[in-house]
Amino acid sequence: MQKDKYYNIITIILQMKITKGIDEKMFKKVMIHTKRSIKFVVLFMISVFLIVGAVTFLYKPRYSVFLNGEQIGYTENKAELQHKINDYIENGEEENVAFVQVASLPSYKLCLLKKDVVLNDEEIYNKVKEQGVAYYRYYAIADNNEEKTYVSNFEEAEKVVNTLKEKNSSNIEKISIIEKYEENKQDLVTSEEAVSKIYEEPVKTVSVAKTTEKKGTSIKTTGSVNTSLTTSGGKANIGISLIRPIGGTITSRFGASSSMRKSSHTGLDIAASTGTPIKAAASGTVTFSGRKGSYGNLIVITHGNGVQTYYGHCSALYASAGTQVSQGETIAAVGSTGNSTGPHLHLEVRVNGVAYNPQNYVY
Repeated sequence: MQKDKYYNIITIILQMKITKGIDEKMFKKVMIHTKRSIKFVVLFMISVFLIVGAVTFLYKPRYSVFLNGEQIGYTENKAELQHKINDYIENGEEENVAFVQVASLPSYKLCLLKKDVVLNDEEIYNKVKEQGVAYYRYYAIADNNEEKTYVSNFEEAEKVVNTLKEKNSSNIEKISIIEKYEENKQDLVTSEEAVSKIYEEPVKTVSVAKTTEKKGTSIKTTGSVNTSLTTSGGKANIGISLIRPIGGTITSRFGASSSMRKSSHTGLDIAASTGTPIKAAASGTVTFSGRKGSYGNLIVITHGNGVQTYYGHCSALYASAGTQVSQGETIAAVGSTGNSTGPHLHLEVRVNGVAYNPQNYVY
Protein backbone atom coordinates (compact mmCIF):
# COMPACT_ATOMS: atom_id res chain seq x y z
CA MET A 1 0.00 0.00 0.00
CA GLN A 2 2.84 2.35 0.93
CA LYS A 3 4.60 1.36 -2.27
CA ASP A 4 1.54 2.32 -4.42
CA LYS A 5 1.44 5.70 -2.73
CA TYR A 6 5.08 6.43 -3.64
CA TYR A 7 4.42 5.21 -7.18
CA ASN A 8 1.49 7.68 -7.67
CA ILE A 9 3.54 10.59 -6.41
CA ILE A 10 6.36 9.79 -8.83
CA THR A 11 3.83 9.52 -11.70
CA ILE A 12 2.35 12.98 -10.92
CA ILE A 13 5.82 14.56 -10.78
CA LEU A 14 6.77 13.05 -14.15
CA GLN A 15 3.50 14.28 -15.72
CA MET A 16 4.13 17.81 -14.45
CA LYS A 17 7.63 17.83 -15.95
CA ILE A 18 6.28 16.60 -19.28
CA THR A 19 3.51 19.25 -19.27
CA LYS A 20 5.99 21.96 -18.36
CA GLY A 21 8.20 20.93 -21.25
CA ILE A 22 5.28 21.12 -23.65
CA ASP A 23 4.28 24.61 -22.38
CA GLU A 24 7.83 25.86 -22.87
CA LYS A 25 7.86 24.59 -26.44
CA MET A 26 4.50 26.26 -27.16
CA PHE A 27 5.70 29.53 -25.65
CA LYS A 28 8.83 29.45 -27.83
CA LYS A 29 6.73 28.84 -30.95
CA VAL A 30 4.40 31.78 -30.14
CA MET A 31 7.33 34.12 -29.57
CA ILE A 32 8.91 33.11 -32.88
CA HIS A 33 5.60 33.69 -34.73
CA THR A 34 5.12 37.07 -33.02
CA LYS A 35 8.62 38.21 -33.98
CA ARG A 36 7.98 37.23 -37.59
CA SER A 37 4.63 39.13 -37.62
CA ILE A 38 6.24 42.25 -36.20
CA LYS A 39 8.96 42.11 -38.85
CA PHE A 40 6.31 41.74 -41.56
CA VAL A 41 4.30 44.73 -40.28
CA VAL A 42 7.43 46.88 -40.03
CA LEU A 43 8.50 45.93 -43.55
CA PHE A 44 4.96 46.63 -44.85
CA MET A 45 4.85 50.07 -43.25
CA ILE A 46 8.28 50.93 -44.61
CA SER A 47 7.14 49.85 -48.08
CA VAL A 48 3.94 51.97 -47.86
CA PHE A 49 5.97 54.96 -46.65
CA LEU A 50 8.42 54.59 -49.53
CA ILE A 51 5.58 54.25 -52.08
CA VAL A 52 3.72 57.31 -50.72
CA GLY A 53 6.96 59.27 -50.66
CA ALA A 54 7.71 58.32 -54.26
CA VAL A 55 4.18 59.25 -55.40
CA THR A 56 4.33 62.58 -53.53
CA PHE A 57 7.72 63.32 -55.05
CA LEU A 58 6.65 62.50 -58.61
CA TYR A 59 2.91 63.33 -58.62
CA LYS A 60 0.58 66.06 -57.36
CA PRO A 61 -3.25 66.34 -57.07
CA ARG A 62 -4.74 68.21 -60.04
CA TYR A 63 -8.19 68.66 -61.61
CA SER A 64 -8.96 67.31 -65.04
CA VAL A 65 -11.40 69.74 -66.76
CA PHE A 66 -14.16 68.64 -69.13
CA LEU A 67 -16.42 70.74 -71.36
CA ASN A 68 -19.36 69.12 -73.16
CA GLY A 69 -17.92 65.72 -72.27
CA GLU A 70 -14.51 66.51 -73.82
CA GLN A 71 -11.34 66.89 -71.74
CA ILE A 72 -9.88 70.33 -72.37
CA GLY A 73 -7.04 70.52 -69.86
CA TYR A 74 -5.86 70.59 -66.26
CA THR A 75 -5.99 73.09 -63.41
CA GLU A 76 -4.53 73.18 -59.92
CA ASN A 77 -7.10 75.57 -58.41
CA LYS A 78 -10.66 74.64 -59.40
CA ALA A 79 -12.27 77.34 -57.22
CA GLU A 80 -10.16 80.17 -58.67
CA LEU A 81 -10.81 79.10 -62.28
CA GLN A 82 -14.58 78.74 -61.72
CA HIS A 83 -14.74 82.12 -59.97
CA LYS A 84 -13.13 83.74 -63.02
CA ILE A 85 -15.67 82.02 -65.32
CA ASN A 86 -18.61 83.08 -63.10
CA ASP A 87 -17.40 86.68 -63.10
CA TYR A 88 -17.26 86.62 -66.92
CA ILE A 89 -20.84 85.25 -67.11
CA GLU A 90 -22.18 87.90 -64.73
CA ASN A 91 -20.32 90.94 -66.07
CA GLY A 92 -18.74 90.14 -69.44
CA GLU A 93 -15.58 91.91 -70.53
CA GLU A 94 -17.03 94.84 -72.46
CA GLU A 95 -18.83 98.02 -71.52
CA ASN A 96 -22.65 97.82 -71.28
CA VAL A 97 -22.68 94.00 -71.10
CA ALA A 98 -25.54 92.97 -68.81
CA PHE A 99 -24.64 89.25 -68.71
CA VAL A 100 -23.20 86.45 -70.86
CA GLN A 101 -25.17 83.32 -71.71
CA VAL A 102 -22.94 80.21 -71.78
CA ALA A 103 -24.16 76.96 -73.34
CA SER A 104 -22.48 74.74 -70.73
CA LEU A 105 -20.11 75.04 -67.79
CA PRO A 106 -16.97 72.94 -67.24
CA SER A 107 -16.90 69.94 -64.90
CA TYR A 108 -13.93 68.83 -62.80
CA LYS A 109 -12.44 65.47 -61.77
CA LEU A 110 -9.69 65.11 -59.16
CA CYS A 111 -6.66 63.08 -60.32
CA LEU A 112 -2.91 62.56 -59.71
CA LEU A 113 -0.61 63.95 -62.37
CA LYS A 114 3.14 64.18 -62.78
CA LYS A 115 4.50 67.49 -61.61
CA ASP A 116 5.80 68.33 -65.08
CA VAL A 117 2.30 68.22 -66.67
CA VAL A 118 1.46 71.69 -68.06
CA LEU A 119 -1.62 73.41 -66.58
CA ASN A 120 -3.72 75.49 -69.00
CA ASP A 121 -6.20 77.62 -67.00
CA GLU A 122 -6.15 80.46 -69.54
CA GLU A 123 -6.83 78.13 -72.45
CA ILE A 124 -9.75 76.53 -70.55
CA TYR A 125 -11.16 80.00 -69.76
CA ASN A 126 -10.92 81.03 -73.42
CA LYS A 127 -12.72 77.86 -74.58
CA VAL A 128 -15.61 78.65 -72.23
CA LYS A 129 -15.68 82.22 -73.58
CA GLU A 130 -15.87 80.95 -77.19
CA GLN A 131 -19.34 79.49 -76.54
CA GLY A 132 -20.61 82.57 -74.68
CA VAL A 133 -23.19 85.00 -76.09
CA ALA A 134 -23.04 88.51 -74.61
CA TYR A 135 -26.25 90.47 -74.00
CA TYR A 136 -25.88 94.24 -73.93
CA ARG A 137 -28.00 96.53 -71.75
CA TYR A 138 -28.81 100.03 -72.95
CA TYR A 139 -31.75 102.41 -73.10
CA ALA A 140 -33.79 103.38 -76.12
CA ILE A 141 -35.44 106.80 -76.37
CA ALA A 142 -38.71 106.24 -78.23
CA ASP A 143 -41.05 108.70 -79.91
CA ASN A 144 -44.58 107.27 -80.02
CA ASN A 145 -43.06 103.82 -79.23
CA GLU A 146 -40.67 104.09 -82.20
CA GLU A 147 -37.06 103.78 -81.05
CA LYS A 148 -35.15 106.83 -82.21
CA THR A 149 -31.74 106.63 -80.51
CA TYR A 150 -29.87 104.84 -77.74
CA VAL A 151 -27.90 105.85 -74.65
CA SER A 152 -25.76 103.78 -72.31
CA ASN A 153 -27.58 104.17 -68.99
CA PHE A 154 -30.85 105.24 -67.40
CA GLU A 155 -29.39 108.48 -66.01
CA GLU A 156 -28.52 109.60 -69.55
CA ALA A 157 -32.01 108.65 -70.74
CA GLU A 158 -33.64 110.67 -67.94
CA LYS A 159 -31.42 113.61 -68.79
CA VAL A 160 -32.65 113.47 -72.40
CA VAL A 161 -36.32 113.47 -71.36
CA ASN A 162 -35.86 116.27 -68.83
CA THR A 163 -34.02 118.41 -71.39
CA LEU A 164 -36.80 117.86 -73.93
CA LYS A 165 -39.31 118.96 -71.27
CA GLU A 166 -37.28 122.08 -70.51
CA LYS A 167 -37.10 122.90 -74.21
CA ASN A 168 -40.86 122.28 -74.51
CA SER A 169 -40.37 119.84 -77.38
CA SER A 170 -43.68 119.38 -79.20
CA ASN A 171 -43.40 115.57 -79.00
CA ILE A 172 -42.63 115.35 -75.26
CA GLU A 173 -45.94 113.59 -74.47
CA LYS A 174 -44.94 110.78 -76.84
CA ILE A 175 -41.40 110.28 -75.53
CA SER A 176 -40.65 107.17 -73.48
CA ILE A 177 -37.63 105.25 -72.17
CA ILE A 178 -37.27 101.53 -72.93
CA GLU A 179 -34.72 99.29 -71.24
CA LYS A 180 -33.18 96.92 -73.81
CA TYR A 181 -31.29 93.61 -73.57
CA GLU A 182 -29.97 92.42 -76.95
CA GLU A 183 -27.12 90.43 -78.50
CA ASN A 184 -26.28 93.19 -80.95
CA LYS A 185 -24.65 96.31 -79.60
CA GLN A 186 -26.35 99.48 -80.82
CA ASP A 187 -24.53 102.72 -81.61
CA LEU A 188 -24.81 104.70 -78.38
CA VAL A 189 -24.87 108.50 -78.28
CA THR A 190 -24.51 111.16 -75.60
CA SER A 191 -27.56 112.81 -74.06
CA GLU A 192 -26.83 115.99 -76.03
CA GLU A 193 -26.76 114.09 -79.33
CA ALA A 194 -29.98 112.27 -78.40
CA VAL A 195 -31.76 115.56 -77.66
CA SER A 196 -30.69 117.01 -81.02
CA LYS A 197 -32.06 113.94 -82.83
CA ILE A 198 -35.44 113.88 -81.08
CA TYR A 199 -36.24 117.51 -80.31
CA GLU A 200 -39.13 119.06 -82.25
CA GLU A 201 -39.92 122.76 -82.25
CA PRO A 202 -43.03 123.52 -80.19
CA VAL A 203 -46.10 124.20 -82.32
CA LYS A 204 -47.33 127.74 -82.02
CA THR A 205 -51.04 127.87 -81.32
CA VAL A 206 -53.60 130.64 -81.14
CA SER A 207 -55.88 130.58 -78.11
CA VAL A 208 -59.57 130.48 -78.94
CA ALA A 209 -62.65 130.30 -76.79
CA LYS A 210 -63.73 126.74 -76.05
CA THR A 211 -67.28 125.90 -77.01
CA THR A 212 -67.21 122.24 -76.01
CA GLU A 213 -65.48 120.15 -73.39
CA LYS A 214 -64.19 116.67 -74.16
CA LYS A 215 -65.23 113.96 -71.72
CA GLY A 216 -62.55 113.36 -69.09
CA THR A 217 -60.44 116.50 -69.78
CA SER A 218 -61.82 118.35 -66.75
CA ILE A 219 -60.24 116.66 -63.72
CA LYS A 220 -62.15 116.88 -60.44
CA THR A 221 -60.71 115.15 -57.38
CA THR A 222 -63.13 112.91 -55.49
CA GLY A 223 -62.68 110.21 -52.83
CA SER A 224 -59.64 109.29 -50.71
CA VAL A 225 -56.50 107.24 -51.37
CA ASN A 226 -53.61 105.57 -49.48
CA THR A 227 -50.21 106.39 -51.06
CA SER A 228 -48.07 104.59 -48.47
CA LEU A 229 -44.65 103.47 -49.73
CA THR A 230 -45.00 100.09 -47.96
CA THR A 231 -44.24 97.19 -50.33
CA SER A 232 -44.01 93.41 -50.09
CA GLY A 233 -41.96 91.01 -52.18
CA GLY A 234 -44.38 88.16 -51.55
CA LYS A 235 -47.63 87.22 -53.27
CA ALA A 236 -50.95 87.73 -51.52
CA ASN A 237 -54.03 85.71 -52.41
CA ILE A 238 -56.33 88.41 -53.85
CA GLY A 239 -59.17 86.04 -54.76
CA ILE A 240 -59.89 87.69 -58.13
CA SER A 241 -58.56 87.45 -61.68
CA LEU A 242 -57.07 90.57 -63.28
CA ILE A 243 -56.80 91.48 -66.96
CA ARG A 244 -54.26 93.79 -68.60
CA PRO A 245 -55.46 97.41 -68.43
CA ILE A 246 -53.43 98.24 -71.58
CA GLY A 247 -51.04 96.58 -73.99
CA GLY A 248 -47.52 97.97 -74.20
CA THR A 249 -43.89 97.68 -73.20
CA ILE A 250 -42.87 97.39 -69.54
CA THR A 251 -40.35 100.17 -68.91
CA SER A 252 -39.93 99.96 -65.13
CA ARG A 253 -40.58 96.98 -62.90
CA PHE A 254 -41.80 96.67 -59.33
CA GLY A 255 -39.10 97.43 -56.75
CA ALA A 256 -36.80 99.23 -59.22
CA SER A 257 -34.77 102.21 -57.99
CA SER A 258 -34.52 105.51 -59.85
CA SER A 259 -33.39 109.08 -59.30
CA MET A 260 -36.98 110.01 -60.18
CA ARG A 261 -38.23 108.41 -56.94
CA LYS A 262 -37.36 108.70 -53.26
CA SER A 263 -38.12 105.00 -52.69
CA SER A 264 -38.29 101.71 -54.60
CA HIS A 265 -40.97 101.45 -57.32
CA THR A 266 -44.38 100.55 -55.86
CA GLY A 267 -45.88 99.46 -59.18
CA LEU A 268 -45.30 98.57 -62.82
CA ASP A 269 -44.83 101.08 -65.68
CA ILE A 270 -46.23 100.16 -69.12
CA ALA A 271 -45.39 102.54 -71.98
CA ALA A 272 -48.14 103.43 -74.48
CA SER A 273 -49.20 106.38 -76.60
CA THR A 274 -50.97 109.31 -74.97
CA GLY A 275 -54.73 108.79 -75.05
CA THR A 276 -54.57 104.98 -75.12
CA PRO A 277 -57.72 103.72 -73.30
CA ILE A 278 -57.11 102.24 -69.85
CA LYS A 279 -59.45 99.41 -68.85
CA ALA A 280 -60.44 98.31 -65.35
CA ALA A 281 -58.37 95.22 -64.43
CA ALA A 282 -61.38 93.89 -62.48
CA SER A 283 -64.84 95.06 -61.53
CA GLY A 284 -65.26 97.20 -58.42
CA THR A 285 -65.99 100.66 -57.06
CA VAL A 286 -63.94 103.77 -57.88
CA THR A 287 -62.80 105.13 -54.51
CA PHE A 288 -60.47 107.89 -55.76
CA SER A 289 -60.36 109.94 -58.96
CA GLY A 290 -58.27 113.06 -59.43
CA ARG A 291 -54.86 114.68 -59.06
CA LYS A 292 -52.51 113.07 -56.51
CA GLY A 293 -48.92 114.37 -56.23
CA SER A 294 -46.29 112.39 -58.14
CA TYR A 295 -49.02 110.04 -59.45
CA GLY A 296 -50.44 112.88 -61.53
CA ASN A 297 -54.01 112.06 -62.50
CA LEU A 298 -54.88 108.89 -60.58
CA ILE A 299 -57.86 106.59 -60.43
CA VAL A 300 -58.24 103.86 -57.77
CA ILE A 301 -60.66 100.92 -57.91
CA THR A 302 -61.55 98.95 -54.77
CA HIS A 303 -62.43 95.31 -55.49
CA GLY A 304 -63.27 94.05 -52.00
CA ASN A 305 -61.33 92.06 -49.37
CA GLY A 306 -58.84 94.93 -49.11
CA VAL A 307 -57.76 94.60 -52.78
CA GLN A 308 -57.27 97.78 -54.82
CA THR A 309 -55.75 98.66 -58.21
CA TYR A 310 -54.15 102.06 -58.94
CA TYR A 311 -53.84 103.68 -62.40
CA GLY A 312 -51.48 106.68 -62.45
CA HIS A 313 -50.13 109.44 -64.78
CA CYS A 314 -53.40 109.49 -66.77
CA SER A 315 -54.18 112.25 -69.28
CA ALA A 316 -57.92 111.85 -68.63
CA LEU A 317 -60.16 110.24 -66.00
CA TYR A 318 -63.62 108.99 -67.00
CA ALA A 319 -65.07 108.00 -63.61
CA SER A 320 -65.46 109.72 -60.24
CA ALA A 321 -65.43 108.24 -56.74
CA GLY A 322 -68.49 106.10 -56.04
CA THR A 323 -68.85 104.88 -59.63
CA GLN A 324 -69.31 101.14 -60.15
CA VAL A 325 -67.16 99.81 -63.02
CA SER A 326 -67.01 96.45 -64.77
CA GLN A 327 -63.90 94.48 -65.71
CA GLY A 328 -62.67 95.72 -69.11
CA GLU A 329 -64.57 99.03 -68.90
CA THR A 330 -62.60 102.12 -70.01
CA ILE A 331 -61.87 104.23 -66.93
CA ALA A 332 -59.07 106.61 -68.07
CA ALA A 333 -56.51 107.41 -70.79
CA VAL A 334 -52.71 107.06 -70.82
CA GLY A 335 -50.76 110.26 -70.19
CA SER A 336 -47.59 111.66 -68.62
CA THR A 337 -48.90 113.72 -65.71
CA GLY A 338 -47.14 113.93 -62.35
CA ASN A 339 -43.61 112.56 -61.92
CA SER A 340 -43.24 111.00 -65.37
CA THR A 341 -40.61 110.83 -68.13
CA GLY A 342 -43.05 109.92 -70.91
CA PRO A 343 -46.56 108.62 -71.58
CA HIS A 344 -47.21 105.40 -69.68
CA LEU A 345 -49.53 103.73 -67.19
CA HIS A 346 -48.32 103.29 -63.61
CA LEU A 347 -50.21 100.24 -62.33
CA GLU A 348 -50.31 99.19 -58.67
CA VAL A 349 -51.92 96.23 -56.91
CA ARG A 350 -52.45 96.83 -53.18
CA VAL A 351 -53.83 94.58 -50.45
CA ASN A 352 -54.78 96.37 -47.24
CA GLY A 353 -52.65 99.30 -48.34
CA VAL A 354 -49.47 97.24 -49.02
CA ALA A 355 -48.18 97.32 -52.62
CA TYR A 356 -47.45 93.93 -54.26
CA ASN A 357 -45.76 93.16 -57.58
CA PRO A 358 -48.48 93.43 -60.29
CA GLN A 359 -46.62 90.80 -62.34
CA ASN A 360 -47.71 88.23 -59.77
CA TYR A 361 -51.24 88.68 -61.13
CA VAL A 362 -51.03 90.15 -64.64
CA TYR A 363 -48.46 90.73 -67.43
